[in-house]
Amino acid sequence: MHYLKQTRLIFIRSTRPWARSPLQLIVGISGPLVYLVLFGPLLKNTLPGNVDAWQWFVPGMLMQLTLFGAAYAGFSLTPELRSGVMERLRVAPVSRAALLSGRVLSDLAQLGIQGVMLLAAATAFGFRAPIPAVLLLLALASVLAAGISSASYALALILKQENRFAPLLSMVLVPLMLLSGVLLPMSAAPDWLYNLSRVNPLSHVVDALRAITAGEYASRTTLTGALAALSLVVIFGAWGMRTMNREQG
Repeated sequence: MHYLKQTRLIFIRSTRPWARSPLQLIVGISGPLVYLVLFGPLLKNTLPGNVDAWQWFVPGMLMQLTLFGAAYAGFSLTPELRSGVMERLRVAPVSRAALLSGRVLSDLAQLGIQGVMLLAAATAFGFRAPIPAVLLLLALASVLAAGISSASYALALILKQENRFAPLLSMVLVPLMLLSGVLLPMSAAPDWLYNLSRVNPLSHVVDALRAITAGEYASRTTLTGALAALSLVVIFGAWGMRTMNREQG
């Protein structure tokens, strides 16, 4: 019960900044919206077969929103490290697990709202998905976001400075995004590039998001993507908790 109460308090504390500034939510989805407007129409006559461009592209934009939104969550920690807030929390009777889980849950709430906004905006371009598919899309994106957010906090605790954190994220995120196939189908890539994309767990999550959009809720592709997302939660969650315990111990 103490853990749940502490998690709730950390969640509320972490949620206040973006809840008081709705503009922050809109800024967060500006990148995917730009891609929807300026890049999405280019796919209409370039995708193989009879694939609907928006049904294929919008799940990729949900992945982009999840990836970048969760990966940059650690930036909220660096000012607290500089100002000594985390040092004061270290000596407070607060569970290290609550310090991490409360922040991650706040990130999931923010990304959930932004995901709904993105999917709603995408309907203006022709994207269509039933309510069960939308709920599953947001659920899978949330699972992935929990893992990436945990990793982001771990990196922030290790690096401690924005000028170290930002370049590392840019160096890692852009290749991961491109190799996941959110912009163009990796099936059209050379064999070496396609095989490299299969090593990237995010590509399997993107495939699952597209399968869900197509109504394939229990297909092998969907289950593989869900397993990849759950694996990242376990691995990165454990890393985040270990780092929080070590840095705050």
